[in-house]
Amino acid sequence: MAEYDLNELQKIHENKDVLNYLEQHGILEIKKFNDVYDYEKELYELQVKLLKLQYEIIEKGKRVLIIFEGRDAAGKGGTIGRVTQYLNPKKVRVVALPKPTEEEAGQWYFQRYIKQLPNAGEIVIFDRSWYNRAVVEPVFGFCSKEQHELFMNQVPEFEKQLIDDGIILIKLFLNVSKEEQAERLKERKEDILKQWKIGVLDQQAQEKWDVYTGYIEDLFKKTSTKKSPWLEITKDNKKKARLASFKLIINALVGSEQEKIDSFVTKHD
Repeated sequence: MAEYDLNELQKIHENKDVLNYLEQHGILEIKKFNDVYDYEKELYELQVKLLKLQYEIIEKGKRVLIIFEGRDAAGKGGTIGRVTQYLNPKKVRVVALPKPTEEEAGQWYFQRYIKQLPNAGEIVIFDRSWYNRAVVEPVFGFCSKEQHELFMNQVPEFEKQLIDDGIILIKLFLNVSKEEQAERLKERKEDILKQWKIGVLDQQAQEKWDVYTGYIEDLFKKTSTKKSPWLEITKDNKKKARLASFKLIINALVGSEQEKIDSFVTKHD
């Protein structure tokens, strides 16, 4: 039976510490452990790169806005959690706005989002955004056909103005298969630690799948531009989707074109 040093075990605080310990003691021969190790190692390296880029954003007073959209249970929350995990919390904000108030409902649609735009040296992440009006609202009848059409006509110019003013805008759309979504929603219902993730609208995601698909296709067609393209990540493997999201964000921040886009990443422009 293997012997373990209690002092070494007491130093374990994070996933990477567990994996390092297993590697040092030759317990990483099993493929599953190797897969987890490779993922955690690459994730940590990408988190370090993103943190270094945040230093530059703060120093140069850049403004970064990252929009996360996607189907229900596509992994937005988990990905955002990894993206922000090691960033300076004073210079990064995650914005997930609730249902508009009565006062906000009477304003210009973009008005409440404008208040949340990044300041100099700041990264703001929208966990869902003004694109609610492109997909969720029309799917459930929360806006009129005229309101939806007006939004689709206005948003390309609105985003152009943000970019022209110096905001770095990154738009990610996480997608999953219908079968994978069903599995994840089922898991949320059965796991007491995940039941808080189930909302009223989530429960209808499956039955309205085709309606969602139509509006999502329209989203890519009408709101992707050369200046502001959608980067769609279609992968049922959460870990690979998270790594792809990191790479796309990092590439956008360093201003380089991704030389090789993974087979499950589609750039719409």
